[in-house]
Amino acid sequence: MNQSIQRVSALLVAASLAACGGSSSASAPADAPAPASSGPLIVQPGAPGEAGRTFSADELDAVEGVTYTEADVRFMQMMIPHHAQALDMTALVRQHAATNAVRQMGLRMEISQRDDILLMSTWPRQRGEPVEPNMHEMMGMPGMRLVDGVHLLDGLLTPAEMDELAAARGEEFDRLFLEGMIRHHQGAIDMVDRLFATSGAAQESTVFKFAEDVGADQMMEIERMQGLLDQMR
Repeated sequence: MNQSIQRVSALLVAASLAACGGSSSASAPADAPAPASSGPLIVQPGAPGEAGRTFSADELDAVEGVTYTEADVRFMQMMIPHHAQALDMTALVRQHAATNAVRQMGLRMEISQRDDILLMSTWPRQRGEPVEPNMHEMMGMPGMRLVDGVHLLDGLLTPAEMDELAAARGEEFDRLFLEGMIRHHQGAIDMVDRLFATSGAAQESTVFKFAEDVGADQMMEIERMQGLLDQMR
């Protein structure tokens, strides 16, 4: 994930340099051959200890036009049912939660996850891709597990665990909700990490930004939920 962020950040810096109209070829390392181009050159800094790289305007346009991959489509498709269970969980909060802190957290999650589902449903549709995942094709893939005859994505609660949550009340509900949602969020983070670890994936701008936001937001919410759990003990 860090490598993907580094690549995109470097390209943003490079584009900014080009917009300023300055020629950056003078700052390029001697061992980084310039591409054949009569226009200005754009420098992408290298990692520590590594040489930088120069781009022509045509090459930068090609990089910025990177399209999506099958892994991107699969990520968006599979994150929809993942978020859908989170909404099932937050729907119970209004009825069964004991503390205002848990109710407020559930409301924030409900709003953000509904917005995410709208984005994830629109993205494949705009590209002529199916919105619904092919669960038969997904069986046996990384991130899927078989529990009591049910295939579950990373972090999802089993049907029995959802029934237990729905039957709980008060502080017991709060505890089960927080524990379950922490695991649920960690599953989403695992899906993001696996996407960024897939060669060529998450280069399309919408997918990259969305996946990056999911990872960061859900990590912050895990920290908040863990803090609430610690207060209950």
